Amino acid sequence: MRLSDFDFDLPAELIAQHPEAARSASRLLHVRRDELADLRFDDLPGLLAPGELLVFNDTRVLRARLRGAKASGGRVEALIERVSGEHEALAQLRASKPPRPGGRLSFGSSAATVIERAGQFWLLRFDEPVLAVLDRDGELPLPPYITHSPDAEDERRYQTVYARAPGSVAAPTAGLHFDEPLLHRLRERGVEMAFVTLHVGAGTFQPVRVDDLSLHRMHAERYSVPESTAAAISAARAAGRRIVAVGTTSLRTLESAADDEGRVRPGSGETRLFVTPGYRFRVVERLLTNFHLPGPTLLMLVSAFAGVAHIRRAYAHAIAARYRFFSYGDAMLLERDDG
Repeated sequence: MRLSDFDFDLPAELIAQHPEAARSASRLLHVRRDELADLRFDDLPGLLAPGELLVFNDTRVLRARLRGAKASGGRVEALIERVSGEHEALAQLRASKPPRPGGRLSFGSSAATVIERAGQFWLLRFDEPVLAVLDRDGELPLPPYITHSPDAEDERRYQTVYARAPGSVAAPTAGLHFDEPLLHRLRERGVEMAFVTLHVGAGTFQPVRVDDLSLHRMHAERYSVPESTAAAISAARAAGRRIVAVGTTSLRTLESAADDEGRVRPGSGETRLFVTPGYRFRVVERLLTNFHLPGPTLLMLVSAFAGVAHIRRAYAHAIAARYRFFSYGDAMLLERDDG
């Protein structure tokens, strides 16, 4: 398939700029082969059987955007892509002129030295621990399609309630719909829960720039799978209970960590997994996800998972029914289409 196969027209007013008043008050479209059901997200417990295993991504979004100046006085903006050491990070830099190795950058009360160019990023060495600098001087990096500057509401809501491991520059947005009362109802229902970590990079918003999808190279993202999660998946599969990925990041983590037989290995690694129609899913059988941008890789992933025709029908229905799109928007529950 080609990039043009994943384009569609989306009215700008359907791009959600703010979250719903309550996390679980979002709408939920249940997409099955022969049926689309319009629901609310808090209907989810009734859609899951006791014993099904929900797998969440517990990454925490960094305040990854830093605004400052070069030693010459020119403005510079850094978007931290990856914290690579206590004092070091890879970053995208925006400035009127590219910085030079050895140059100094100041960000509020902190400063960093430019070490070297690393592909599309720059390696920076901060005078203080990077996470401390970001907590004090950083700004939440809202997606480019959200047009307002981050405020107190975003600080609270552009983060899952179970976020634990700092390292992402974008939220795993399917998880934004879960609140503590809903998680409690799911536990009472007998739904099991497990966690992985995938730190989402800024590349998640990058467009695919080639029409021939076989030429696209994914950005690398770090992930980890605890032994307890690998064991929970193994037990669920042995008992015939379904694995439900909360978000495309959880799905990519599980599929990246699995062998050809679908056994998920514990441990850490990097993934560049690019899922397009024709991919054989080995672990995940149901997927919770938001509505994605036209063109980028996540729309290709959900099309591979649920079937191209089913996703096209679901998106056409969602637009006609005025669902809200993207990070602060509504969600879908997809069933895997092995046809």
